[in-house]
Amino acid sequence: MIKLIAIDTDGTLLNSQEEIQASTKEAISKALDRGVKVVLCSGRPIAGLAPYMNELGIKGEDQYALTLNGAISRKASGEIMTSDLIANSVYRRLTAYALSLKLPFNIVDFESRIITPNHDIDPMVYQQAYENQAVLFVRSVEEFPEKGQAIAKACFVGSQELLDRVEDRVKEDWGQDFNVLRTDARFLELLNPKVNKGQGLKELCGRLEIAPEEVMAIGDERNDLDMFAFTGTSVAMGNGNDLVKQAADYVTSSNDEDGIAQALEKFVF
Repeated sequence: MIKLIAIDTDGTLLNSQEEIQASTKEAISKALDRGVKVVLCSGRPIAGLAPYMNELGIKGEDQYALTLNGAISRKASGEIMTSDLIANSVYRRLTAYALSLKLPFNIVDFESRIITPNHDIDPMVYQQAYENQAVLFVRSVEEFPEKGQAIAKACFVGSQELLDRVEDRVKEDWGQDFNVLRTDARFLELLNPKVNKGQGLKELCGRLEIAPEEVMAIGDERNDLDMFAFTGTSVAMGNGNDLVKQAADYVTSSNDEDGIAQALEKFVF
């Protein structure tokens, strides 16, 4: 019996128009009415998830969200349960590294703010801020506070071609210090080494006394693979990455073709 459904956001919950399909809303409402926990597990900060949680009726003290790929877990009421952040000094080190490789770079802080040292801002950073309803700051290394600025994740962004070219090098250079994740064709992220969606889900389920076999995860990208490894039932979206499809127990329809509703009908109802 499925007691908790973990759902990725971009490419999974949202269709290609960045909207939640009517069939998805109906299926999630039905699951919530049956007492099933529905947890959005996303690379987005809470500012980028809250509107969708409200739209779906995911609210209160007994519903949850995993934000920033698991770096921060929260109750739907807003209370923070866990946080695994990275050192303030990362901004200086990674700014220098990004400049040397001509990589657009930013960090997302504890309060969902996006901070970049780049005055010539890459269009993907504007999109990142827009999608997450986040305030965007430009701060040089000298302007960035040496203490007190809690960093949730660091991001290299840009075209797929650019990130394809540097991904292996970034992993080689920083993989011992961070969990380096290609979360999207246009995002390469650095997180606290213990942070991933699977670990966040494991910690949450431990608190709720829900066993892995009672959990279903739905996703489309490589940062969802850790969720799949933890859960008893893993579902890849039809529009998902080929590696994700290969790892999944089941491949549902795409995010434009009622994929979530189809999966819930098969495994939950």
